Amino acid sequence: MTHDTFTGVFPAMTTPFHDDESIDHDTLRAHAQRLETAGVDGVVPVGTTGESATMSHDEHVEVIETVADAVEDVPVIAGSGSNNTREALELSERAAAAGADGLLLISPYYNIPEPEGMQAHFRAVADAVDLPQIIYNVPGRTGRNIAVETAVSLAEHENVVGYKAASGDLNRTNEVIERTRAENFAVLSGDDALTLPIIAQGGSGCISVAANVEPERTVALVGSALAGDFDRARELQYELGDLFRTLFIETNPIPINEAMDMRGIHSATMRSPLNPLQPDHRETLRAVLEELER
Repeated sequence: MTHDTFTGVFPAMTTPFHDDESIDHDTLRAHAQRLETAGVDGVVPVGTTGESATMSHDEHVEVIETVADAVEDVPVIAGSGSNNTREALELSERAAAAGADGLLLISPYYNIPEPEGMQAHFRAVADAVDLPQIIYNVPGRTGRNIAVETAVSLAEHENVVGYKAASGDLNRTNEVIERTRAENFAVLSGDDALTLPIIAQGGSGCISVAANVEPERTVALVGSALAGDFDRARELQYELGDLFRTLFIETNPIPINEAMDMRGIHSATMRSPLNPLQPDHRETLRAVLEELER
């Protein structure tokens, strides 16, 4: 895989569950195939949106296997990060064996390492697992930003080929883009609402929550922006703006799972401690989806 592979739209896939909270592999397979048919550039299972935090390691690997078996011509970028370097190494090795084409590695959460420890964590996986890897900056969930210097240094590693930007800080994202221009390195938006400005800064696309439910429109938005047709991209941004905002009206992936249920794609069942979407928010989401269907 090369930098070009990480250009475009990569849905952060939801994980369908049966009513008893076991993984619905048949629906998961159909979901992956639906996304590929819609024209996405890759799929990202077992990330935050896929509820990886509530899965056993075996379940984690089984989801990757199902998705890798389901798709034909798009890469599978598997979430395999942890706040425990040994665990991240094990998950990454198992993801590679399960058919993953690349890895998405969240920065260590809860224990909040210093920049030196964070860099050593990512380098340990990059040295051990010969797959292209995206480092994932989401301080709202981890408690600390990946330092720009850390990202720039890691971009020199042949296996670290991307950065998922979900800090909400466009200045930080722009600096990462600016300082890695000479590297084989893709900066991808991890926040649908900021995908357009990040591409305008020089970003390569997005790892998207909204693409689960609106893959064709998301592909059109990102494709237009990457082609330099910002008039068309802005119109699509305006069309999708309410959806982008409403999908974060409660903790992700609560709203997107409800949206998937409303569209008849899969059940809204989630694993505890996630709770069903609140009734007033459900009606807001329903109205947004109905507007998009007009």
